[in-house]
Amino acid sequence: MSIDASLKAFEEAQELIPGGVNSPVRAFKSVGGTPLFIAEGNGGRMSEIDGNSYVDYVQSWGPLIFGHRDESIEAAVIDAVRHGLSFGAPTLAETELAHEVVSIFDSIDKVRFVSSGTEAVMSAIRLARGFTAKDDIVKFEGCYHGHSDSLLVQAGSGLATFGNPSSPGVPADFTKHTLLAKYNDLESVEKCFKDSDDIACIIIEPIAGNMGLVPADKDFLHALRKLCDDHGALLIFDEVMSGFRATLHGAESITGVTPDLITLGKVIGGGMPVGAFGGRKEVMAMLSPEGPVYQAGTLSGNPVAMAAGLAAVHKLKKNARLYGILETRARRLVEGMKEAAAKHAIAMQVDVRGSMFGFFFSENPVKNFDDAAAADHGRYARFHAKMLEQGYYFACSGYETGFISSATTDTMIEETIAAADKVFGEIA
Repeated sequence: MSIDASLKAFEEAQELIPGGVNSPVRAFKSVGGTPLFIAEGNGGRMSEIDGNSYVDYVQSWGPLIFGHRDESIEAAVIDAVRHGLSFGAPTLAETELAHEVVSIFDSIDKVRFVSSGTEAVMSAIRLARGFTAKDDIVKFEGCYHGHSDSLLVQAGSGLATFGNPSSPGVPADFTKHTLLAKYNDLESVEKCFKDSDDIACIIIEPIAGNMGLVPADKDFLHALRKLCDDHGALLIFDEVMSGFRATLHGAESITGVTPDLITLGKVIGGGMPVGAFGGRKEVMAMLSPEGPVYQAGTLSGNPVAMAAGLAAVHKLKKNARLYGILETRARRLVEGMKEAAAKHAIAMQVDVRGSMFGFFFSENPVKNFDDAAAADHGRYARFHAKMLEQGYYFACSGYETGFISSATTDTMIEETIAAADKVFGEIA
């Protein structure tokens, strides 16, 4: 398999773009090798500029639940483009998509659209601080909520600690109000509330997808809800990745825990850049221009993006049974790979939530970031490279989640398992 064209393209890109990519994980740093430059996607497959074709288990990191070039989404986008790319003024599509979101999520009375998940989370946290008149926030090691300054933090030496910047360019004053806790560890969260009486919110991925797929325990989420209620803090579910992916009605529908705010993205844009945050009426009433908490965006509610999101959401509502089908396929994929790995004495931990799947090369269950970090990421890098050679495109990091689309067929799944069996024999 030749990737000469991608090699040349990457060399040229590095001369003009920092690292040759516009988002760091795309650079293949954690798995080695050269990033492939994609030319086209179609259904459950995509091809790169050398002409090689791959079964795609990344699906643009989640948005493409119907696969590449879904006809209904593509038609909606083309129709919207014919009327104009952007107006900077209200359109009916914004209200229509808002209606769909409010009708689907029990905890959302009102919603605000933005252009990215990072923007949605940043705005939701500002709103929580404005509503509670408190400054501190609690986040969890291994949960990624975008690259805004207050969320780029790293753990200190304590069980739970005030955060330190994890990136140059982030002043310590911006992260001193961010407290870090351990995922699925209630004691670490309780310590945060002992350390501070000024906590505005807890933000969590209820189905973490940025340290691999690591769902939160239901009892843990219920305990977070009680802590927030007891201390006058808001609970924010970051479902930028899991929203519309794990289930149609959000994590609240499968955990029984009601958040105060939810952030959304990816699937809600049908492949176009869209983010959103919403919650109960009295909280959202604090948002400008209705209230004093300011948030704005020139391209927020972009008509083309709204059209794509509407088409995706409408299609999901009409095909609610799709989630069961996709979960069955995702489970067959990871359990089939786990069985194949066991034949070669390779230990794997696997998990599935709807159309999301994850696996770690580890002998121990993965419940938090420390567990995820202890997995064999060197073996994952070798697996990734060998599977690319076989024509299967997995996430270029062992800390990412995989995705099944409606265009991922049972045949593709079985062929992937067979290829993985071969690869495990080579990397055992």
